[in-house]
Amino acid sequence: MTKKPKPEFAHLGKTSTIPDEPDIAILDRAPNPHDDSDFVVRFVTPEFTSICPMTGQPDFAHLVIDYVPDKWIVESKSLKLYLLSFRHHGAFHEDCTVRIGKDLVATLKPRWLRIGGYWYPRGGIPIDVFWQSGKPPAGVWLPDQGVAPYRGRG
Repeated sequence: MTKKPKPEFAHLGKTSTIPDEPDIAILDRAPNPHDDSDFVVRFVTPEFTSICPMTGQPDFAHLVIDYVPDKWIVESKSLKLYLLSFRHHGAFHEDCTVRIGKDLVATLKPRWLRIGGYWYPRGGIPIDVFWQSGKPPAGVWLPDQGVAPYRGRG
């Protein structure tokens, strides 16, 4: 049996700091141990933050990322640091949500990926942003993202 080389990680097993912005954040990937099967990986970030590019006020979102890996899976510590790098990044809800999806697709080249950005209201209007890389593979079980529509105090 041939032993596969261990992947090199920028963060895993090392002391890391939160990147100042997403442009310098590093998303690490690891070989998918089950690349012969279709399965869904889900990451949920209920306290995602970024900055409004117009007002400088903080924006908050509940993100749900689902993907079907191909050859690679994302290393979770690097994903956490990448998502935290948006804390001081000025961008609209749509830009943040779609950029995260596209950055993950560029790094992982998954069979399929979707992201739901459920943004908390500011100015009285919640904004939900959804993006996916295409059609999911046939036969893959896709659970509901589990985030109720915003109902205020009702």
